[in-house]
Amino acid sequence: MLKAFVCQNCRFVVEAPDCGTRNRNHCPNCLYSVHLDDVSGDRTAHCGGLMEPISVWVRKNGEWAVVHRCEDCGTIHSNRIAPDDNPLLLMSIAVRPLANPPVPLERIG
Repeated sequence: MLKAFVCQNCRFVVEAPDCGTRNRNHCPNCLYSVHLDDVSGDRTAHCGGLMEPISVWVRKNGEWAVVHRCEDCGTIHSNRIAPDDNPLLLMSIAVRPLANPPVPLERIG
């Protein structure tokens, strides 16, 4: 059974019944995680750094995932999105590239 925890980034208390999954890997409020895994679910990483949500992507099966980058060591991992994750924050992360296009928009078209 998943236990409640306090997010190390925003201090939001994540209650076990609110987790939406038995394998909660990030805070549903701020989407930050802690670098604990070398391979998903193994809990062997000793870094323990905060994992910043930097992007979202859609996996082959259509499932959305949050891409995290460790602020200490730079490792990148992704975690599937849970039903109780902050939808406004997910969408704001998803549109970041559109807000900062790699080429001037006047060159398109």
